[in-house]
Amino acid sequence: MQIKNFINGEFLEPMQDNWLDNYCPANGKVYGQIPNSSKEDVENAYIAAKSAFPVWSQTTLEERSRIMIKISELLESNLQRFAEAESKDNGKPVSLAKSVDIPRAASNFRFFGNAITQFSSESHESVGHKAMNYTLRQPIGVVGCISPWNLPLYLFTWKIAPAIAAGNCVVAKPSEVTPLTAFLLGEICNEAGLPKGVLNIVHGLGTTTGQAIVEHPDIKAISFTGGTGTGAHIAKVAAPMFKKLSLELGGKNPNIIFADCDYDDMLETTVRSSFANQG
Repeated sequence: MQIKNFINGEFLEPMQDNWLDNYCPANGKVYGQIPNSSKEDVENAYIAAKSAFPVWSQTTLEERSRIMIKISELLESNLQRFAEAESKDNGKPVSLAKSVDIPRAASNFRFFGNAITQFSSESHESVGHKAMNYTLRQPIGVVGCISPWNLPLYLFTWKIAPAIAAGNCVVAKPSEVTPLTAFLLGEICNEAGLPKGVLNIVHGLGTTTGQAIVEHPDIKAISFTGGTGTGAHIAKVAAPMFKKLSLELGGKNPNIIFADCDYDDMLETTVRSSFANQG
């Protein structure tokens, strides 16, 4: 299976014809290829997003909401297909993907699709009635979203959905080891009527594709989930350009077992909590 980049509503091969093998975690065998996108691919995605921004940012909240909810409905109606793809890519049980990952991805689009209809600015009269303080909530432009492998579509959409709901356009990179549901999401977005260029998905390594997104001078914000070291690097690159950053880094979950616990219940809970997500 050959996965392609999703740019300006079309599925495109990498401009430098550079590919990475995609491995099945269950048996270690190669079952497909993904682009290792270059700076040129990221620039192509940025141009598409920049071109889409003037219209999308002025699209009515009601229309944005309608498209977001349509994406949610299509994810729900394709539950089995997406769950099987997530399991094949990540190794997690199909039952877990069906009960958590894909429903939550659909919920992300529905939640922010509804929330955007309540999007409003505020004003407050100052003391003495000689001045007024007000806030404006406006999209900032093209933003970058980089997501991890453990909850591929769930966290990918958690970044994308609020960004496009608010009127931004997105250049997004999923983890290179779990690209399949991100690839399928492009099909869903086209079917839902999301305008071309609002969401662009480029695949590849963090050191190449991710780096190109982070250092792009006109991508205004970066949302990243992953390792602490990578997050520190992103902050170092982005800070001189005053990019807005959202960094969720290095989660660890220690398991403390007390001497008076129910041993059988503890053992079952520990095994499930430690290993369920990997199948």
